[in-house]
Amino acid sequence: MSRLPVAVLGATGAVGQTFIRLLEDHPWFRVAEVAASERSAGQRYGSVTRSIEGTMPERVAAMTVTRCDPATVRSSLVFSALDAAAAAEMEPAFARDGRFVLSNAKNFRMEPDVPLVIPEVNADHLALLDAQRARGWTGGVVTNANCAATVAAMALAPLHAVFGLTELFLSTMQAVSGAGYPGVPSLDILGNVIPYIADEEAKLEQEIQKILGVCTGASVTPAPFVVSAHANRVPVEHGHTVAISARFARTPDVAGALEVLRAWRGAASVRGLPSAPEQPVFVTDALDRPQPRRDAMTGNGMTVTVGRLREDRLFDLKFVAMGHNTIRGAAGGSILNAELLAATGRLAWMPPVRV
Repeated sequence: MSRLPVAVLGATGAVGQTFIRLLEDHPWFRVAEVAASERSAGQRYGSVTRSIEGTMPERVAAMTVTRCDPATVRSSLVFSALDAAAAAEMEPAFARDGRFVLSNAKNFRMEPDVPLVIPEVNADHLALLDAQRARGWTGGVVTNANCAATVAAMALAPLHAVFGLTELFLSTMQAVSGAGYPGVPSLDILGNVIPYIADEEAKLEQEIQKILGVCTGASVTPAPFVVSAHANRVPVEHGHTVAISARFARTPDVAGALEVLRAWRGAASVRGLPSAPEQPVFVTDALDRPQPRRDAMTGNGMTVTVGRLREDRLFDLKFVAMGHNTIRGAAGGSILNAELLAATGRLAWMPPVRV
């Protein structure tokens, strides 16, 4: 069966390039269109894109960049790596025109009728797409979370389901690739830690509650626990690390929490999808792990690694979670969301039968 042609908006940027790399050999989807700003439109993708990582596929390098506009982009499935300013206008325009937009932007994550999805955690939140018809959208927008919030939520989801989170403290150590390209100036980050990332702490405190909340059909009731977050930029290329302390309604012991984390495989509807890792959360016993350099690419960059789980003298448990920010936390997460849309019959296209 032929692969579904898809478009990448904001294709010349860091996340856009990650989409291109991850989709090149995808069994269901094929990059058919690359779209970017007016200054790049009409030119060869390879000539206007400074390759940041890996090898640019020759087929895509030869494509002509089009404008980010429903009038010029034909694909029914659209992956958006647009910045917030462009996404605010363009993503709804595509949704009104009957396209499904898989968004990485912050603009619509906290809208009541827009699903904020980590497929293993809250696949059922896709039901919110039906409520978007009231906007006049014949397509829809599905968002993935802030990259650090994704790492934390995946590590916390199994524990919350069993023990019930009540209070959560977290401090992030976020890689420079999370700032895009060219990102943080080298003289600011080399040999340094920056204890501020604009809007990041608010995203962490709000998005985790929505992701772990309960979908009621037209909206999500946020999970009732309290979140306090610190966000820090560190001189690491890829991999966001989150130090987490958590209190629960039913106090777990360390052995019980480890058993829950090791057994968790996430929503059954996600298992076997092309981008889904066999273990969405991997628990390491090593005293000095996870480490971004050694663990970010676990599960092809789609697995969150958890380590150092132990008792907390102020809360119940504390541990460290780490995941690849531009793969699981951005492009790879959006691709998995698209696979879930296809597998659950929400696209007017059927993927090849899973074996």
